[in-house]
Amino acid sequence: MSKLPRLESTTALEELRTSIAALRNPERTVVSVCAGPGCIAFKGLEVARAFEKELVARGLSEKVGVSRTGCHGFCERGPSVVVLPRETCYQKVTPDDVAEIVETTLVNGGLVERLLYQGEDGPIELESEIPFYKNQQRVVFGGNKMIDPLSFADYLLQGGYKALAKALTTFEPSQVIDEVSDSGLRGRGGAGFSTGRKWKATANGPGDVRYVIVNADEGDPGAFMDRGILEGNPHSVIEGLMIAGYAIGSTEGYIYVRQEYPLAIEHVLHS
Repeated sequence: MSKLPRLESTTALEELRTSIAALRNPERTVVSVCAGPGCIAFKGLEVARAFEKELVARGLSEKVGVSRTGCHGFCERGPSVVVLPRETCYQKVTPDDVAEIVETTLVNGGLVERLLYQGEDGPIELESEIPFYKNQQRVVFGGNKMIDPLSFADYLLQGGYKALAKALTTFEPSQVIDEVSDSGLRGRGGAGFSTGRKWKATANGPGDVRYVIVNADEGDPGAFMDRGILEGNPHSVIEGLMIAGYAIGSTEGYIYVRQEYPLAIEHVLHS
């Protein structure tokens, strides 16, 4: 998208969402290529470029799109490619596999079985049926394959900023805190502290100046949940920051993220 317009109302937000949706065919085939750090390390970006080149060469680029997305989660099986909207999932894809996927799946509607997850009863086509995914409820990361983290439009089409609009137009700040408290939402760090209690304590604290700080330092060994959401869906963090700011009476917020996460920093700054 070009420079975003200033939105003065929920009506304007929904009109923008509708206008973006009108330009997209929900049935259009999109090749979702994981571009998280793990898949990048195994030539995920080269896979995406190979798809783009092959689709152009075969005259399919108008019918089939390619999207570079955040982490799909199953890093040990990357690079991961999900063909939407059916959600055919190919794993450990290399640039040399791309022409075969285009010919077999995108042109002829078949499957490249050697690139599917191999289950106990044979190859599994759909991502949602792979045991690693099937046994999870992916509230935070589940939408990554649908969103190019550099695309505001993608986030908007997945319902982005509806929660912020509702909070600003429907609730008083104290009511937002009550809603968050009643939801049972907790921090994702080791302590699992109540988010509602934290917001209420800040809102009722002394002084007139308050700040919202998103702690994405991620000091625990082997942790990458903060990095993953900032890299794959940065607008969701920004929307949450804005809701928190409204609830506690803050007009200034910070995202604290370590220098070792350049992709997270790039995506947040782009947003």
